[in-house]
Amino acid sequence: MKIRFSLRLVNTFYFLILLFVLTALVNSNAQSNDKYLFYDSHFHITNYIQEGIELEFYVDSIMGDKIGRSTVFGLPLQQQWSYRVTGEAAPTYYLDTDAPLYYYSFCDAWIAMQYKNLSKEKQERLDPMIIGFNVTDMYAADHIKRVLTTFPGVFTGIGEFSIHKEFVSAKISGDVASLTDPALDKIFDFCAETGLISILHNDIDNPFPKPGKPNYVKGFQDLIKRHPGAIIVWAHLGLGRIIKPIEDMGLIFEEMLEDPAYNNLYFDLSWDETAKWLMSSDKAISRTSEIISKYPDRFMFGTDNVAPDKQEKQLNVYHLYDRLWKTVGEEVTYKVTKGNYIKLFDDARAKVRAWEAANVK
Repeated sequence: MKIRFSLRLVNTFYFLILLFVLTALVNSNAQSNDKYLFYDSHFHITNYIQEGIELEFYVDSIMGDKIGRSTVFGLPLQQQWSYRVTGEAAPTYYLDTDAPLYYYSFCDAWIAMQYKNLSKEKQERLDPMIIGFNVTDMYAADHIKRVLTTFPGVFTGIGEFSIHKEFVSAKISGDVASLTDPALDKIFDFCAETGLISILHNDIDNPFPKPGKPNYVKGFQDLIKRHPGAIIVWAHLGLGRIIKPIEDMGLIFEEMLEDPAYNNLYFDLSWDETAKWLMSSDKAISRTSEIISKYPDRFMFGTDNVAPDKQEKQLNVYHLYDRLWKTVGEEVTYKVTKGNYIKLFDDARAKVRAWEAANVK
């Protein structure tokens, strides 16, 4: 009996080794066969006045042979052109005028209709996201459901939508978004039900913070823990144009990455403004690479570009992180720039398609 038991242990041991080797070979082949430079986890096809580029042009000319797959979303906010404020000078960006922003829903249908006209091959490279909802509205979750049932087979997630965002939050007409709003809880409950992945912009602190713990960290952490079934991507690591890294920011991230209560939380390295902070010094690069190397499965790269007219603009954002890619090494770079995107968005696609199959008549 002892000999048989020992043989079973040996056989199990060798089986596990073989399984590990085969998995490593499969992953290695997947990496070597992937000809693309990166997958883009954060991309806007339209701007704040709902102008942008066509999806076909984006796939053919901007993604081309460099970007394998990409999220696609517009901006959920329309900048109002108030003649009383700027006269004939039409604003094209939210910083061009004091006039308010308002929520705009047609962007979802605009993207869906273009997506459905693409070839199957081109559709496979895109992951459209729903963004045309007001996060303070208890009907927001109903809008998301309505979009899914109207355009089945199109969307993979929701976002990028904002709760606390420097300068923007104060300009939006209507209620102020809050991390404790029941409307937001309804949104994430529906995401958990359907498998929709979420990209959430929430600044880590105020633009001009007072000493002490960052204002928005505790509320953000509570939100993540309230919705363990929803996959949430924290856009830009909570950073912004003037929202700079706070003292001990790395410790805050590490505490969350270590805590199983936040296993549903991921982080995107998107926006050239984020690169400005993370690549600002040898110390910053070292600390960033240390955390990413320790938790390589929890980070994704994105450009956060808005309707670029040249592929070069996409590649420029990627190359802002060249020193980081070199520091973390090839395997970690693959996960951050491609592998984690594949895992998360493929999983979300499958779950959303299954929900649609069961709920769309």
